[in-house]
Amino acid sequence: MSLTILNNISALTAENSMSNTQMSLQKTLTQLSTGMKINSGADDSAGLSIANGMQANIAALVQSQQNANNGVGMLQTADGALSQVTTLLNRAVTLATEGSSSNITSGQATALNTEFQSILTEVTQIGNTTNFNGQNVFASNNPTTFSSTQAGLATTTTLTAGSKTTISDATTGGTFVFTAQSGDTIATLTTAVASAVTAGTLSAGTTATVVAGALQVGPNTGATGLSVTSNDAVLGVMNAATGTSNTNTVFISDGTTSGASNTQITTTITALSATALSLNTNSLSNNANSTAALTAVNAAITAISAQRGVIGASVNRLNAATNVMANQVQNLTSASNSIQNADIGKTVASMTQFNILQSTGMAALQQANQAQQAVLKLLQ
Repeated sequence: MSLTILNNISALTAENSMSNTQMSLQKTLTQLSTGMKINSGADDSAGLSIANGMQANIAALVQSQQNANNGVGMLQTADGALSQVTTLLNRAVTLATEGSSSNITSGQATALNTEFQSILTEVTQIGNTTNFNGQNVFASNNPTTFSSTQAGLATTTTLTAGSKTTISDATTGGTFVFTAQSGDTIATLTTAVASAVTAGTLSAGTTATVVAGALQVGPNTGATGLSVTSNDAVLGVMNAATGTSNTNTVFISDGTTSGASNTQITTTITALSATALSLNTNSLSNNANSTAALTAVNAAITAISAQRGVIGASVNRLNAATNVMANQVQNLTSASNSIQNADIGKTVASMTQFNILQSTGMAALQQANQAQQAVLKLLQ
């Protein structure tokens, strides 16, 4: 072997080895500090892509679980309200059954009908005010109105002197009572309602207008909670328009672009009011009316029971979907861990190895540098 001094190959070899060792040690320390085996695309580009895809799936599934839980909450709110309505209707059955008997006095019939009408009012009130997360449960928040049963009306139609039209507003807490004077028309009532809105007795936007020959008062939403009654024979009974059904839609996805991975679980919650249950025209004023009311109330109870069955089936489906998604999240997290998480025991062993190699590399570099000095002995 010839002796040279221009290039120290041994030192270069030791230096390169130390550089590689330093890079490996730095990578090991990064893995220990982050707890992850893959910290950049350079570590494992394929593994990083797979792990990131799984994390996107997990994020979508976790939010889908929350969506399902919110859907269950809304449905349970509806079911609880319907349970109370069923209790009220059971009492209405008792009253209608009692009123169907011929051995009650007119005074007793009046008392029965008063309680019966209050039950119908409360059923409508439950439908108007049952909310979940600021949304009406039993109907979309599209405005509905109270309409007179008498048709052929106009703004110039004269009202019955001494009659009263009452509008209660749950939002303002105010009650507007219009007592018709001789010569008052529907236009007079309309002006008085507008004044009540200005005064703050009624919610902003409340109007009384003639539409298609009927007096309409509204809008009535779950937020405003209007209630309109009138004893004016010219107007007839003021009935709330049947609300629109509410659609509770829960979106579930695993985050992929495939349509099959996205699911919408939809539950139709029908509008809830005395009108929607076809009870608004019933009364217990006499035996015949009580018998007809009894049939109508039983039909309403059947409809409520069917609605609760639909809601219960949807709750069960959402709970099952939640359980499946929880299992998916668990398995995806486990798979992601196996790809991306560092094996701490193995990593610590590697760090120890690289620390030793770094020390031995330093020693080897020192020896390589000293070996060149042996040439000087030839010149002595």
